[in-house]
Amino acid sequence: MDVTNLMGLLGGLALFLYGMQMMSTGLEDAAGNKMKVILEKLTANRLVGVLVGALITAIIQSSSATTVMVVGFVNSKMMTLKQAVWIIMGANIGTTITGQLIALDVGEIAPVMAFLGVAAVVFLKNEKVHHIGEILAGLGILFIGMDMMGSAMKPLADMPEFVNLLTKFENPVLGILVGAVFTAIIQSSSASVGILQALAGSGVIGLRGAAFVLFGQNIGTCITAFLASIGTNTNAKRTTVIHIMFNVIGTIIFTILCLVTPLISLMEGMTPGNAPAQIANLHTIFNVGTSIVLLPVGGYLTKLATMILREKKGEEEESLRIKYLLDIKHINTDKLGAAFVCMEGIKQEVSRMLEMAVENVHSSFSIFAKGDDKEYKDLEKREEYVDFLNKEISKYITLAVSSEHTKSGAKVFNSMFTITSNVERISDHATNIAGYSKIIGEKKIVFSRNAQEELLEMQKICDEMFAILRQKPEDMIKWHERIACMEQKIDDMTAACRVNMYDRIQKGICSDEGSILFAEMLVDFERIGDHALNISGEILKIAMVEK
Repeated sequence: MDVTNLMGLLGGLALFLYGMQMMSTGLEDAAGNKMKVILEKLTANRLVGVLVGALITAIIQSSSATTVMVVGFVNSKMMTLKQAVWIIMGANIGTTITGQLIALDVGEIAPVMAFLGVAAVVFLKNEKVHHIGEILAGLGILFIGMDMMGSAMKPLADMPEFVNLLTKFENPVLGILVGAVFTAIIQSSSASVGILQALAGSGVIGLRGAAFVLFGQNIGTCITAFLASIGTNTNAKRTTVIHIMFNVIGTIIFTILCLVTPLISLMEGMTPGNAPAQIANLHTIFNVGTSIVLLPVGGYLTKLATMILREKKGEEEESLRIKYLLDIKHINTDKLGAAFVCMEGIKQEVSRMLEMAVENVHSSFSIFAKGDDKEYKDLEKREEYVDFLNKEISKYITLAVSSEHTKSGAKVFNSMFTITSNVERISDHATNIAGYSKIIGEKKIVFSRNAQEELLEMQKICDEMFAILRQKPEDMIKWHERIACMEQKIDDMTAACRVNMYDRIQKGICSDEGSILFAEMLVDFERIGDHALNISGEILKIAMVEK
């Protein structure tokens, strides 16, 4: 191979990978929130689960991305491990669509497809048309890259050394190993299968040499989900184990079939002279066949994964950790679908953060009145956790926004960022109220019976408001109006408490120091109501966007 052919190969590979990424991004953006709707309607029915997995993977053109999403959903407890089995099976079927597209002989019209797609993106303003343009342009660029790679690799067919090397791939162990390692390195089975098809299309390798490499590619694609599962809970790790088991079992079954039956000859006979189509067909049969074999015993895969990875004692009690989101480093390794994975996990983490802040508000009034040191230390620990979650969630939102291509998705993340900030401020004000107890204890300040009754009433109003805030109502507008009424109630009570405080000062039943602390606490009380109203407003925005 001379320098010209080498440059052609590298250029073709670059266009192929870029076209695949562009097409996948366009498909994902065009789908919008449909993936979320599909998953929300997911049932425990295994056939529905397989269809959902296949559909989502066909939309985003990446089984790795789908599996990473599934790991994230299991980690955030949106999905059970048993549901994950069916989704993974479907994802392996859905990923074969890419190979079938590549096998289409449309190289001659590829430049026209690329031109029309780019023209739609550049000259038309409609967002949906842009997404369709990206799909069309990506597909055209992908085929142009395939043709370039095929032309560059044709001279290799006349090199005895290279042909002898590829002949060794007919050894099952070597072929599977090469396919697995190569796919693990580039972290995309669709791309590695496409490269294998380009190699076959140039006449360098036949189906007999490519079959075992193809099986290994299905194992290698598991690396992305494996990396994403690092740092997750045990069930999420089990999802990755199931993914690996599925592909290993499939590889064993089809390796045996290729060695003892005329399967490869049958595949060659279906589309004689068309090696890329033969690889695509074998890839489809591999994944569909493995799913059919394992579908009746999917429950046993769950049990086996549970036996392999047993629950860690005290896993839920670990402090200062993200529970419902994948490790940020590994989400970033596969940005396709990263925003979707983050969105659901962020909602779970924000909900957990809100529970801690609400508990702090409830405790703060008791600490203010009684000065309980143990309760104060518990509150401080929760406040530290809230601060930690605020910082970590903000990092994930930043990552998710950078990989979110839809306006609606960006609005949701913007609202989640605002909610997180307001939750953190609620906890801060609760800590302020509790902190005044230290001054009360040091200066021996005693509050009147009326002031103590007002404190209890404030606590009661806050509890009532947060009980409404944490509801999941059907009518979001009326729910928001109820929060607004509670916030107004807090404002009215704050004003009344100030009047009563001035009255007590005039009567000499409230000390100067006590009145200052009580006034400070009223400010915090009022701010808590303001932040709760802000949160409900952002939740309403999210509901309107996702409707």
